[in-house]
Amino acid sequence: MTADEAVPGGTRHGGESAARTVSVRFGEPAAHGADEGDLGIVDIAESLSTLKAEGGCLWLGGDETVAIERVTLNGAGDAYGDHVSYPISDFLPLPEGPDKDGVVPEIDIEGLDRDGGYLWFLGSHSLTRKRVKPHHATEQALLRLAKVSKNRNRYLIGRIPVVMSAGLPVLVATASDPDRPGGKLTAAATGLRKQTRLTTALADDEHLGRFLKIPSKDNGLDIEGLAVVGEKIYVGLRGPVLRGWAIVLELRLAEGAGQDLVLAPVDPKASPDRYRKHFLDLDGLGVRDILAHGDDLLLLAGPTMDLDGPVRVYRWRGAAHATTSVVVTDEQIEHVVDIPYGDGDDHAEGITHAPGDESSLLVAYDSPAPRRRPHPHEILLDVLPLPTAL
Repeated sequence: MTADEAVPGGTRHGGESAARTVSVRFGEPAAHGADEGDLGIVDIAESLSTLKAEGGCLWLGGDETVAIERVTLNGAGDAYGDHVSYPISDFLPLPEGPDKDGVVPEIDIEGLDRDGGYLWFLGSHSLTRKRVKPHHATEQALLRLAKVSKNRNRYLIGRIPVVMSAGLPVLVATASDPDRPGGKLTAAATGLRKQTRLTTALADDEHLGRFLKIPSKDNGLDIEGLAVVGEKIYVGLRGPVLRGWAIVLELRLAEGAGQDLVLAPVDPKASPDRYRKHFLDLDGLGVRDILAHGDDLLLLAGPTMDLDGPVRVYRWRGAAHATTSVVVTDEQIEHVVDIPYGDGDDHAEGITHAPGDESSLLVAYDSPAPRRRPHPHEILLDVLPLPTAL
């Protein structure tokens, strides 16, 4: 089935249908985070924003929760279950605790990656503007559109140690470091204090500083996508997109006091700069996720604003070899594949290599179409083949 053909649950645009689907079944809806849900009850399957495959397990994050989820693949290889939820507050002191209703403000997890002994996660670092819904009268709608909110839990880039237990990866607060005799792996993050936030370093940036006070989906700062390659940490910007140019930031983090991570010079021998900016021509789209693929980066790209599509995967050739901030030209950018999207639903948010198959992508969708929800606590993810030449 090709673009713009009708499927059960609505029309899909922009790409070939999935080769197959994989089921993910969760437990009861989480009560540990919320945006605008009733009493802080969040349906995890409705708010998936990022995922990372690890062996027979899948790590997932949502944009309305404060936890990382783990599910395990069954013997047939067609469904994930045995859901375990790991509240991040079990490992790190969140900047904002529960409100008067006992609801912890969301982290808005927009990136996950595994590197070394850690699972890394990323918050969106974004401001939000209130949504207007069909039932809101004009006066209420105008008030909501004027309200911009800041949530300190969104300003985290963190890591949590991973150990194996009974053949499965488990998150823990501390662990022995197998590469350093006597050393420890510890949970830590930027953004636990204002001084360690990435946005503090970006405040005076000539390209990005002015966008820090603009909400996400208004072309303000909105971080989506994380790839950790050794000491290099790549984070994608859904916004801002500058005159059609998308941005990937390259960071290097070091341990600070307590559980703090702090920005460190990316290349201490060459420059004191604590981040690099890479500008990429993604046909006017912003970055929605990042996946390391050898020395390349695969970039899931989609609209910066609140639109359905287009949604595409691009390949940034030789990304790991960049030694300065660069403007990435057409010669280094390859349009790999289009991702299908729906009318008001099925917005691709996360990509990871399919389990045991780096020639295919496993794709997670926010605002899933009804056909993706065969059960109240279940969602269907797509498996999309990559071109054989990739």
